[in-house]
Amino acid sequence: MGEYSELDHTLAAMADPTRRAILARLAAGEARVTEVAAPFAISLNSVSKHIRILERADLVRRRKRGREHLLSLNPAPLDAAARWLDEQRALWTWRLGELDEILEETRP
Repeated sequence: MGEYSELDHTLAAMADPTRRAILARLAAGEARVTEVAAPFAISLNSVSKHIRILERADLVRRRKRGREHLLSLNPAPLDAAARWLDEQRALWTWRLGELDEILEETRP
Protein backbone atom coordinates (compact mmCIF):
# COMPACT_ATOMS: atom_id res chain seq x y z
CA MET A 1 0.00 0.00 0.00
CA GLY A 2 1.38 3.41 -0.95
CA GLU A 3 1.75 6.39 1.35
CA TYR A 4 -1.38 8.16 0.13
CA SER A 5 -3.43 4.98 0.00
CA GLU A 6 -2.74 4.42 3.70
CA LEU A 7 -3.54 8.06 4.42
CA ASP A 8 -6.78 7.73 2.43
CA HIS A 9 -7.83 4.71 4.52
CA THR A 10 -6.95 6.51 7.75
CA LEU A 11 -8.86 9.67 6.88
CA ALA A 12 -11.85 7.77 5.50
CA ALA A 13 -12.04 5.65 8.65
CA MET A 14 -11.88 8.75 10.82
CA ALA A 15 -14.58 10.55 8.82
CA ASP A 16 -17.38 8.86 10.76
CA PRO A 17 -18.28 10.06 14.29
CA THR A 18 -19.02 6.51 15.50
CA ARG A 19 -15.58 5.35 14.43
CA ARG A 20 -13.95 8.37 16.07
CA ALA A 21 -15.82 7.51 19.29
CA ILE A 22 -14.55 3.92 19.06
CA LEU A 23 -10.99 5.21 18.65
CA ALA A 24 -11.46 7.54 21.62
CA ARG A 25 -12.65 4.62 23.74
CA LEU A 26 -9.69 2.47 22.71
CA ALA A 27 -7.29 5.32 23.46
CA ALA A 28 -8.18 4.63 27.11
CA GLY A 29 -7.05 1.00 26.76
CA GLU A 30 -7.85 -2.40 25.36
CA ALA A 31 -11.51 -3.44 25.44
CA ARG A 32 -13.79 -6.30 24.46
CA VAL A 33 -15.95 -5.76 21.38
CA THR A 34 -19.08 -5.80 23.53
CA GLU A 35 -17.63 -3.09 25.81
CA VAL A 36 -16.83 -0.92 22.80
CA ALA A 37 -20.34 -1.44 21.40
CA ALA A 38 -22.22 -0.81 24.67
CA PRO A 39 -22.55 3.01 24.50
CA PHE A 40 -23.95 3.06 20.95
CA ALA A 41 -27.65 2.98 20.14
CA ILE A 42 -26.98 0.75 17.13
CA SER A 43 -26.77 -3.01 16.74
CA LEU A 44 -23.67 -5.01 17.60
CA ASN A 45 -23.53 -5.96 13.92
CA SER A 46 -23.36 -2.27 12.93
CA VAL A 47 -20.61 -1.59 15.46
CA SER A 48 -18.74 -4.62 14.12
CA LYS A 49 -18.86 -3.13 10.62
CA HIS A 50 -17.34 0.09 11.96
CA ILE A 51 -14.64 -1.92 13.73
CA ARG A 52 -13.81 -3.80 10.51
CA ILE A 53 -13.31 -0.48 8.70
CA LEU A 54 -10.98 0.65 11.49
CA GLU A 55 -9.11 -2.66 11.27
CA ARG A 56 -8.70 -2.31 7.48
CA ALA A 57 -7.20 1.14 8.11
CA ASP A 58 -4.89 -0.52 10.69
CA LEU A 59 -6.19 1.85 13.38
CA VAL A 60 -7.53 -1.03 15.48
CA ARG A 61 -5.91 -4.35 16.30
CA ARG A 62 -7.84 -7.42 17.41
CA ARG A 63 -6.61 -10.32 19.47
CA LYS A 64 -8.45 -13.34 20.77
CA ARG A 65 -8.33 -14.50 24.36
CA GLY A 66 -10.41 -17.64 24.56
CA ARG A 67 -13.82 -16.66 23.22
CA GLU A 68 -13.25 -12.94 23.76
CA HIS A 69 -12.18 -10.57 21.03
CA LEU A 70 -10.09 -7.76 22.47
CA LEU A 71 -9.52 -4.53 20.57
CA SER A 72 -6.70 -2.04 20.95
CA LEU A 73 -5.75 1.21 19.29
CA ASN A 74 -2.83 1.28 16.86
CA PRO A 75 -1.73 4.94 16.85
CA ALA A 76 0.80 4.60 13.99
CA PRO A 77 -1.65 5.57 11.19
CA LEU A 78 -2.82 8.54 13.27
CA ASP A 79 0.79 9.63 13.72
CA ALA A 80 1.36 9.37 9.96
CA ALA A 81 -1.78 11.44 9.26
CA ALA A 82 -0.67 14.06 11.80
CA ARG A 83 2.76 14.28 10.13
CA TRP A 84 1.11 14.76 6.72
CA LEU A 85 -1.17 17.49 8.12
CA ASP A 86 1.83 19.21 9.74
CA GLU A 87 3.70 19.12 6.41
CA GLN A 88 0.69 20.60 4.62
CA ARG A 89 0.31 23.30 7.26
CA ALA A 90 4.00 24.24 6.94
CA LEU A 91 3.80 24.33 3.15
CA TRP A 92 0.70 26.52 3.10
CA THR A 93 2.03 28.80 5.81
CA TRP A 94 5.15 29.33 3.70
CA ARG A 95 3.14 29.85 0.49
CA LEU A 96 0.82 32.35 2.12
CA GLY A 97 3.82 34.16 3.63
CA GLU A 98 5.38 34.41 0.18
CA LEU A 99 2.11 35.75 -1.25
CA ASP A 100 1.88 38.28 1.57
CA GLU A 101 5.39 39.54 0.76
CA ILE A 102 4.50 39.92 -2.93
CA LEU A 103 1.33 41.83 -2.05
CA GLU A 104 3.25 44.08 0.33
CA GLU A 105 5.78 44.87 -2.42
CA THR A 106 3.04 45.82 -4.89
CA ARG A 107 1.15 48.15 -2.53
CA PRO A 108 1.56 51.84 -3.34
